Amino acid sequence: MSRLPALRGAAVREWGPLCATVRRGLAGRWVRALALTLTAVALTATVQVVQNQAWGYRPVRNLGAVRAEDPLWLALLRTPLSLFVPALDLPVWGALAQILLVFGIAEVCLGRWRTLAVAYVATLAGTLYARIGVALGPGTFPGLPASDAQVVDTGPSAAVVGLAVYVCHRQRAWFTGALVVLAMVVEVLVKDNLAGREHLAAIAAVLVVCGVREWLGQRSRSRNPGAHGQELGAGGSGALQDRGDGGSGTRSGAPPIRSWNFRRGPTQRTSWW
Repeated sequence: MSRLPALRGAAVREWGPLCATVRRGLAGRWVRALALTLTAVALTATVQVVQNQAWGYRPVRNLGAVRAEDPLWLALLRTPLSLFVPALDLPVWGALAQILLVFGIAEVCLGRWRTLAVAYVATLAGTLYARIGVALGPGTFPGLPASDAQVVDTGPSAAVVGLAVYVCHRQRAWFTGALVVLAMVVEVLVKDNLAGREHLAAIAAVLVVCGVREWLGQRSRSRNPGAHGQELGAGGSGALQDRGDGGSGTRSGAPPIRSWNFRRGPTQRTSWW
């Protein structure tokens, strides 16, 4: 029982900023705040129905099926739709649940356009890695067997993993972000296949984006040390205005201290819930 306060405090520090951001974003806006997410869920469900029809399988393959053996220009054209093409060998409810949960949180925290951009960066990273891995061959660690060039590479999983890591970084949920990365590493160790490797490639690409964002933020703060870095999430109705610390605490990653806000007045206090 004596550990409960400590565990509660750790949970508040880890998920408090994220919960507060989601609550503010959904307040009075629900459907409008999740427009991208609901559209993605509907599109994925529709594509699943169409590709399971005799007349629909071929068009879906032609428009959204990506393989490492395809010409690069064709793979790039198919990549946007491939994100919403569920894998035929996996239950579609899994893909829909991933999109609803992770895309939904990301859209509220980041805004719809930034969510879409991060999702495609992660998906594209996986697509390009498959080509590089096949070219390197199985003799090296990042290399892949030649047979993987014919594997149909579709689904939202790489985008979901990338968004999860990016949101954890923005909200300073370091432990949760580390768990996501660790889970993907364990996935590759247990079952080393193309999908698992692409998840790691997506994480690597998103971590580079996070690193560049941090570097730019530090550079901006060094040039304007007296300015409070309030920024807006990239366009879209789901974008929220962050505090100067990115909406998640101090620059060191610690949660904000519950104290007076001298800028807004003595009655304002930080509240997670």
